[in-house]
Amino acid sequence: MWARRTRVLVIGAVLMVGLLATVLLQAPTPTQTVDEVMKSPNNLVDQDIAVRGEVRDGTIDNGTMTFILEGATSTLLVSFNDASVSNGLDDNRTVYAEGVLRFDGENYRLDANVIKTSCPSKYEEGENNG
Repeated sequence: MWARRTRVLVIGAVLMVGLLATVLLQAPTPTQTVDEVMKSPNNLVDQDIAVRGEVRDGTIDNGTMTFILEGATSTLLVSFNDASVSNGLDDNRTVYAEGVLRFDGENYRLDANVIKTSCPSKYEEGENNG
């Protein structure tokens, strides 16, 4: 029989290995900008990706549940039909979206399952009454 101290150390080591394996297997997808994704989108088709960009003004369509996410030089259509969307999805807002990148033969589309928006600044121009 092992001494009590040895058993505790072995159990602790096994738990630590299990925890590390869980963290490594469920590591989050690194976030990319729209421009980074659109540099070589063929390599990412049908894969889970995380992307950030700004919602192009006037592109949110609640009928088709889509909007255009833009970077400095590229754009990406985002479908949020099955997405969990945080409050504040609006034009010109910075958005983080997770989902699967699709290609329909002509256009790339992110089928999002999570969309998070940045918090609006309380110091936006025109709202400072100080």
